[in-house]
Order: sequence, then C-alpha cells, then structure tokens
Amino acid sequence: MSAPQSGPPIVDVEDVFSVYETETDGEVLRYYGSPRAPGRTVLRELWPVFRERGYELRLTREYGEWVLIAEPLDLGVNGVPWTNVVLFVLTVASTLFAGSIWYHLDPFSAEVIHAWPFTVAIMGVLGVHELGHYVLSRYHKVSASLPYFIPIPTLIGTMGAVIKMKGQIPSRKALFDIGVAGPLAGLAATVVVTVVGLHLPPVMAPESLIGNPNAVQIELGYPPLLQGLAWLVDQPLHYDDPAMAVNPVVIGGWVGMFITFLNMIPVGQLDGGHVLRAILGESQDRVAAFVPAILFSLAAYLYYVRDVPADSAFIWAFWGFLTLLFSFVGSASPIDDRELGTGRIAVGVFAIVLGLLCFTPVPIRIVG
Repeated sequence: MSAPQSGPPIVDVEDVFSVYETETDGEVLRYYGSPRAPGRTVLRELWPVFRERGYELRLTREYGEWVLIAEPLDLGVNGVPWTNVVLFVLTVASTLFAGSIWYHLDPFSAEVIHAWPFTVAIMGVLGVHELGHYVLSRYHKVSASLPYFIPIPTLIGTMGAVIKMKGQIPSRKALFDIGVAGPLAGLAATVVVTVVGLHLPPVMAPESLIGNPNAVQIELGYPPLLQGLAWLVDQPLHYDDPAMAVNPVVIGGWVGMFITFLNMIPVGQLDGGHVLRAILGESQDRVAAFVPAILFSLAAYLYYVRDVPADSAFIWAFWGFLTLLFSFVGSASPIDDRELGTGRIAVGVFAIVLGLLCFTPVPIRIVG
C-alpha cells in the first residue's frame, strides 16, 4: 500500500494513526485506519505534516471507520463572491431606509439617498470589524470567507455581518489573534465614526411630531465609552430643545459599541469566547456556563426591580437563550493548545475592558 502521490508518506502518519487503506477522490485524500492516540493528539501531530503539503486535515468516522480526510487548503476568493456582493447591496438599501427614519426623511422617495452618512457609518463599523477577523485569518493561513452582511428591516437596517471560517485553528495564538482583531478593529472605526458624528449638526424633528402624544420616541442608552468620547471632544449627547437629537452618524457609533459588547460576551464561538478560550484554555467553558444565568438575571432585575418595560428588558433574556445555545455548541479547540504569552494576555484583558465600557443596561427604550 502506498500513500497518494501528493500526500505525506504512510511512514509519517503511522506513529499516531495506523493506516490500512488510502483513497483519492479528486483532490481529496482519505487515509483509513485506527488512531494510536486520542483524536486531539492525532490532529496535533499530523496537522502540520499535511499543512506543509497544502492540505487541511480532519479526523472523523465514515460508516464506522476512522478516516483522515485531507482537503486542499484554499485561502483565496475564487471568482466573484456574488452572495457577498448581493447581501452588501441589499444591506446598503436597508440601512438607507433605516437611516431615513433617523433623519426624518421620506424613505419611499428620492430623499432616502440623503441618509448615506448613516449607511456609511453602519457599514463602516461592521465591515472593519469583520475585515479585522479576515485579515488575521489570512495571516494565520486559516480559510475564511469575505464578510456576509445581513440586511433586515430593523431600526438600524441590519443584523450585522459575519465571516465563515473553515478548517482547524492552528494554535491558541491564532485563535486569540483572529478573535480579538475584529472587536479592536471595529472599535477603532467606531471611535472615528462617533467623533465625526458628534461634530455633525443635530437633526430636528418635524413639527408634526413635536408635542404629538401618539408619536413614538426611541431613546438610546449611551454606554460609558460613548459618553466619555462626547466629554472628551466637548460635544453634547442631549439637548435642551426636545425637538433636537444627535446626528444619526452618532447612532452608527452606538451600534458599533453595542455590537462590540455583544461580540465580547465570553461564550462559545463569539469573539469573547475565542479570546477567553485562548487565555484560559479549556477552563473557559466553566466561565461560559455562568453567562446565560447572568443575562437572565439582568433581564429579571431590569423588569421586576427597575420597572423597565418588557420590550427593553427582553433583549437580555433573548441573549440569555442565545448564549445558552452557544454554550452547548462549545468553544473552538486549537491544534496547538500551548499557553499564550503575557503580551497577548494583556491585549486580551484590554479588549475585555473596552467591551465592558460598551455596555449599557438599557440600550434601547421605545416610548409612546
């Protein structure tokens, strides 16, 4: 029996995986056999061997047999990513529509184009966040897609953006770098957007809404970081005139901070889960187990003690259920699970603190 021509020789595999058959299916290689060590050890030993030859490796069972499956490593973007492009265009449209509401424009007329600063702010903070993940994924040679924006008719016109990562995470360092790059890059863009927005003129509500008892008002809770930036540049977040409100570009900064906090929740496949998993190792799962209970407790406290309306407190109950699901899915398991150095740990603590500065207990309240 011989190994596939493009794959590593059998002798390089036999120490941890006894091979009794090999198979080539197009560009995919299969090594059938039985592990001589726990699965994680097999991957830790063989992953670098296959990666040197340009393959991504996984160990699984097929029809009751153990098999090493080696697939060609594909780090680039093949052709025009039409799905990404279409979702991007749709999200531009949905954020223009949402922005027109904040600017008090008619969303069903040509006026909607004047909401472009809001769209640039939202798309900017989300895009830079995801590109932070993408760039560090490419740096560590982890296959990742371009960002997928998610258009949806909400107050901000989107549910955010995501990238898809395929294959194994090489090391704790890679897991940490990829996980922390998004929040730090996104937050840098958020600070810029916020400072620019604070210097733009406020918007005025139309006379038809002023004093109208049937008008619906949206009140945002500003996190400490946003309040600190407003203080630093000496610009107001509130005005004596009830008809005046901050420029909607500031709302883009608020979105960036809110998404940063949510992403830094230390559970499962969220950025905070990646960062804490890289810092603490497998004990991160013990921390993650408390997260849903904390969020459920926060929702209950706001509703029963602070008398916050149910729709405002519900968001934390919703995220309690989400983090419960994330906890069951579990965190990432890097191939090389050696501990991080003190430099990365310090950056991780810094990122966690910044995430906490983006928290506000009542992020949004609908009045009327």
